[in-house]
Amino acid sequence: MASVVEYKGLKAGYHCGYCDSEEGKVSCGMWAHSMTVQDYQDLIDRGWRRSGKYVYKPVMNQTCCPQYTIRCRPLQFQPSKSHKKVLKKMLKFLAKGEISKGNYEDDPMEPTMEDTVAGDFGLINKLDIQCDLKTLSGDLTESFDSEEKKKGKSPKKGASNEFIQSQDIEEKLGSGEPSHPVKMPMAPKPGKGADLSKPPCRKAKEIRKERKRLKLMQQNPAGEPEGFQAQGEPPSLFPPKANKSNQPKSLEDLIFESLPENASHKLEVRLVPVSFEDPEFKSSFSRSFSLYVKYQMAIHQDPPDECGKTEFTRFLCSSPLEAENPPNGPDCGYGSFHQQYWLDGRIIAVGVIDILPYCVSSVYLYYDPDYSFLSLGVYSALREIAFTRQLHQKTSQLSYYYMGFYIHSCPKMKYKGQYRPSDLLCPETYVWVPIEQCLPSLENSKYCRFNQDPEAVDEGHSKDPDRLQVFYKKAIMPYGVYKKQQKDPGEEAAVLQYARLVGQTCSERMLLFRN
Repeated sequence: MASVVEYKGLKAGYHCGYCDSEEGKVSCGMWAHSMTVQDYQDLIDRGWRRSGKYVYKPVMNQTCCPQYTIRCRPLQFQPSKSHKKVLKKMLKFLAKGEISKGNYEDDPMEPTMEDTVAGDFGLINKLDIQCDLKTLSGDLTESFDSEEKKKGKSPKKGASNEFIQSQDIEEKLGSGEPSHPVKMPMAPKPGKGADLSKPPCRKAKEIRKERKRLKLMQQNPAGEPEGFQAQGEPPSLFPPKANKSNQPKSLEDLIFESLPENASHKLEVRLVPVSFEDPEFKSSFSRSFSLYVKYQMAIHQDPPDECGKTEFTRFLCSSPLEAENPPNGPDCGYGSFHQQYWLDGRIIAVGVIDILPYCVSSVYLYYDPDYSFLSLGVYSALREIAFTRQLHQKTSQLSYYYMGFYIHSCPKMKYKGQYRPSDLLCPETYVWVPIEQCLPSLENSKYCRFNQDPEAVDEGHSKDPDRLQVFYKKAIMPYGVYKKQQKDPGEEAAVLQYARLVGQTCSERMLLFRN
């Protein structure tokens, strides 16, 4: 099934949840009726991001708080001192029920709803997303059938049914979007948190290792650097009996350290597909929703009527991504999932993630505030990094962990830079640049082009807009044909803007719905 999107254009001058500016936010967006995982992977590699079914891209050189896509490289990831502290704290709690005393402000910032902030909620609420979905899905099915007949194939029944089902769910949800500011947790007090513009403190030995690794990577840019394959080996659930002398424990050793038989608590992490047809998702839905309400009210001070079932479903259970299970993909398949953390038979946290061809993309995390002492934001990020490494064993190209947006100008958001090594996406040429190279420029200016080559351009730019695919009046046609039927000059500007932002490849694969 092809991706079907409805471009909503540029939205400027709306509330920013990062700096609290009333009119500073500028972004372009589209409503994704359905989307393939490959299209979404290609879009996030061009600076797009989803909030429910709304997919948006900040206008980086105009918005008040530029949002740079950040990804971590899990195959080379080494937990920092503070990460190890969090993992040891969890093991102590599980083994002996020990609750470590101390101030949690010393922990790195917990991931919160920063990626789907208030301005976006308010914006989606104002958008006219009520196109006739039944008609749209019917028209699509019809046009696909006729395309297939032309090619002499019989139409696939499953494909059109899947599309209609996803649309039915969308219809049932209504359009209740919260349009209120999301309260952010306080930034660490001065003197308490580390200076996040500087790399985490590391021993000289680790720095030497990193230099050696970078040198090896330069010698062997295509694959894994020689001598570092060990980090990509299957994570053993049972750590080796003896730790080799001087060798630091791996992330997996720290997470899966064996517990005594009489351990005080049992933690189980379950991966559940986001689908109302999945029995596990359905049976845990009400518990998951109750946890979300408790989290929103305690952490974001949301009134109960603003964190209802509609909002929860819309933003965290409704995804445009079509589930795919190719033989060479991960065993769980690609698509949107909830990673549920069950402690002694009850859910204490849920990480919302997308599993895509090249990465695990973190969407959101909500947790039980009663367990804040376990630093669940940091813990879940480390589990997701380990999970990416695990998926990489079977699907070698799946080797990155995307953490959403990094906002250097917002102190609350700089914690994402602590998961090293990581890269930021250049907003002009869409190449990845190691974060260490980007930070000096970001200290001087909110908006930066990270690619140092002045000649470099966006290689994936829209070269031939006439080949862009349009879905119009029950027919799929190239833009070259569609534009001959159009008299509105504004229409051409909108379509060309869309083409420039999604790039040539996506513009030829995705169907741009026009009515």
